[in-house]
Amino acid sequence: MIFDMDPISFDQIIQEVLHHTQTDPHKRASGLSDFILGAQDGLVNVLGVVLGIAAATSDARIVLVAGLATTFAESISMGAVAYTTTLADADLYQSEREREYRHLTEVPNLEIKEIRDIYENKGFKGELLDRIVETITANQDVWVAVMMAEEHQLAPIDRRTALRAALVVGASAILGSLVPLFPFIFFSVSTSMWLSVVVTALVLFAIGAYKARVTVGRPMKSGFEMAVIGTVSALAGYLVGFILKVPPVP
Repeated sequence: MIFDMDPISFDQIIQEVLHHTQTDPHKRASGLSDFILGAQDGLVNVLGVVLGIAAATSDARIVLVAGLATTFAESISMGAVAYTTTLADADLYQSEREREYRHLTEVPNLEIKEIRDIYENKGFKGELLDRIVETITANQDVWVAVMMAEEHQLAPIDRRTALRAALVVGASAILGSLVPLFPFIFFSVSTSMWLSVVVTALVLFAIGAYKARVTVGRPMKSGFEMAVIGTVSALAGYLVGFILKVPPVP
């Protein structure tokens, strides 16, 4: 009983519980990946578009119109892709889960062997392996859950998260897309081009660093990698616009 513990042991347990739940808690699934997907895509794609248009023409209005059109078309598209992809992943999981239930009835011996092979490959042998296999296969729900995780490497997906994913991706894509456009509202096209590159690179760096801080990795390295990859990708748009530059009207 916990009340029979001496005060020192009890205090240690309390400290460990607080550390586990508050100081260093496990990260729950969040919209971080959806946010990064939308923001990075919006930043890079719109920067590429505005650089390409700006290299081809000196009219800031054309650059802004092209950038805004890309912003909203891409954001809606990205949100729709996130929605349909999440639903497709959920449908795949459900389909494979139902197939596993059918296999338990149609080919139970093969399914038992698969469980045995999985845990034998993990290093379990002899009586302990027999007990593990017996325990898992005694309950069909547990059996199927193990097969889904170990054989298929699939995790359950709540279909209700599809709308949340779409909203997060779409909204972050809009926010990211607007960043490269702001300089063109206040400055000339030639000045705005380089300001846009610098500001976008800084935002990409911040996103990469933040990702590393809340997951794993080194913030400086992660931020630098995201900034370089995104900026180089966007410069491809500038190259196209420069090659196809519209000659000035005499």
